[in-house]
Amino acid sequence: MGRDAMSDQGPERRFRTLFISDVHLGARGCQAAKLLDFFRVHDADTIYLVGDIVDGWALKSSWYWPQSHNDFVQKLLRKARKGARIIYVPGNHDEFLRNYYGTHFGGIEVVESAVHEGADGRRYLVIHGDMFDLVVQNARWLAHLGDKAYDFAIKMNRLVNAFRRFFGVPYWSLSKWAKLKVKNAVNYIGAFEETLAGEAKRHGADGVICGHIHTAAIRDDHGVRYMNCGDWVESCTALAENEDGRFEIITWTHETSTRALLAPPVAARAA
Repeated sequence: MGRDAMSDQGPERRFRTLFISDVHLGARGCQAAKLLDFFRVHDADTIYLVGDIVDGWALKSSWYWPQSHNDFVQKLLRKARKGARIIYVPGNHDEFLRNYYGTHFGGIEVVESAVHEGADGRRYLVIHGDMFDLVVQNARWLAHLGDKAYDFAIKMNRLVNAFRRFFGVPYWSLSKWAKLKVKNAVNYIGAFEETLAGEAKRHGADGVICGHIHTAAIRDDHGVRYMNCGDWVESCTALAENEDGRFEIITWTHETSTRALLAPPVAARAA
């Protein structure tokens, strides 16, 4: 069965809610074609765009907007026209949209943050997360430098994996390996998760859903549930809520996916 026929018949899996972050449309590392494939077989009543969907930093440096990036925007607009609720929470790379809180673009709502109520009644703060990144807030030049270094790692990653494909060896992420090997980076991720969990508590929420650090996760380490959508530059991951309130991370590779399914937190909500 071809992709178009599959699309006409509707998605293979429908969720209550989908959360997507860090697509980076306009950046050369963006894997918009894979995200389009993902949406051909996955759909939801509500879709949250959790920041850095458009990469304004990259577009300022060098204009890059292939057809697949335009196709993805059109895909979202069609979903909104067909009745899906789409909520856009801007991040630091698409911070230009922060001037438009409370407005709609083609049926897509732009908000500073949101509180998502799960099927089980638990409440989750939805926020990109860059406001709690000290590098982004206090040393923007360093954040931009780090962004350039990340772009270079992505380019090198393509070269390394071209050789790996030639020899029949599976895909390997150079930048992800580097992040996990550098002790300070590991500490940074842990501090980021703890800070975001604390922000959820401050809002009286049962958890937080964010993006920004390109590391998908579902954790219960800090007294509330921390969930990160990941990204569509390397890992190609989405966070999905099932109709019964269970959350899972979906990792998408062409027309196959792997799923990390987790049940809702065991601990009862505070009265």
